Amino acid sequence: MSSTAPRHTALDALHRSLGATMTDFAGWDMPLRYGSERDEHHAVRTRAGLFDLSHMGEITVTGPQAASFLNHALVGNIASVGVGRARYTMVCRADGGILDDLIVYRLAETEAGSAHYMVVANASNAQVVLDALTERAAGFDVEVRDDRDAYALIAVQGPESPGVLKSLTDADLDGLKYYAGLPGTVAGVPALIARTGYTGEDGFELFVRPEHAVELWQALTKAGEGVGLVPCGLSCRDTLRLEAGMPLYGHELSTSLTPFDAGLGRVVKFEKEGDFVGREALQEAATRSEQNPPRVLVGLVAEGRRVPRAGYPVVADGRVIGEITSGAPSPTLGRPIAMAYVDKAHATPGTSGVGVDIRGSHEPYEVVALPFYKRQK
Repeated sequence: MSSTAPRHTALDALHRSLGATMTDFAGWDMPLRYGSERDEHHAVRTRAGLFDLSHMGEITVTGPQAASFLNHALVGNIASVGVGRARYTMVCRADGGILDDLIVYRLAETEAGSAHYMVVANASNAQVVLDALTERAAGFDVEVRDDRDAYALIAVQGPESPGVLKSLTDADLDGLKYYAGLPGTVAGVPALIARTGYTGEDGFELFVRPEHAVELWQALTKAGEGVGLVPCGLSCRDTLRLEAGMPLYGHELSTSLTPFDAGLGRVVKFEKEGDFVGREALQEAATRSEQNPPRVLVGLVAEGRRVPRAGYPVVADGRVIGEITSGAPSPTLGRPIAMAYVDKAHATPGTSGVGVDIRGSHEPYEVVALPFYKRQK
């Protein structure tokens, strides 16, 4: 079998039986949509949606020095994460460029003081992150393990998701805060139940063994029948995260940008103990961004109907002032939206005279603060 053949998740046959349109994503064959991506998007915003995210890259880090190692390898203060909690962070190069954005879960602590973490990387960067962590582990008493094949990942997202999950587990979901995870049993399947997601809605991500994925998916589907839960593909996942102003690696984040360039300098913790990879370059970037940021990430809402795409120039006064990083029709707002890096002079919400060059035609856009959508809690 050719090494270029796409990988399949444990739910592959099930997606096909549901009539999913499949697409290659980061070397995986993944469901793009099952029916209407617009309907799937609205289901997550108003009811509940079910996603297969088994392409994400899980890396386990264990050992007596796991906390200090992750503090060295990543920009966040991972040592301060409590057991059962999770943190959004980044792994950067020595020059401050972003290799990936990550979620790190602190899963357990042994009596001997050995810590157990799970690092979840984007599918497209999983190998890059694994290589970086393996290289940076030199000199630390830790084990870095590639656990991509050890997990399937199913997400249930949307306002009805807590009720759907509660009917299948006796885990304390009410006590489970946002960005926390606890081991439990869902529909008889052992799982790490995490209150995390990438949709802007309340929801859960369930890490399970691949052989349990199909029965869990079917149980969640059945439990969600009465509240309008539907299977959802990557296409609506993208419009949901865009409305929520969440960055996507390869669009808003890249090795050519530091976290400060991306407006996410808050994830860099200079005050933590010890040195970390990229500290010096990031301190320079922090100073630069305070004094004179080159460009700022903003939201743009179309006045017309034409959809901007990544790479399209943002223009004002007859010159290019920035570039679109992500763009799509917004099912919630009913208008095309985009995220873009623009000159600071044009970054204030309400700035007029800004347009997007869509194939030679300058379409008017309004500059808005991110996110475009915020759920009512």
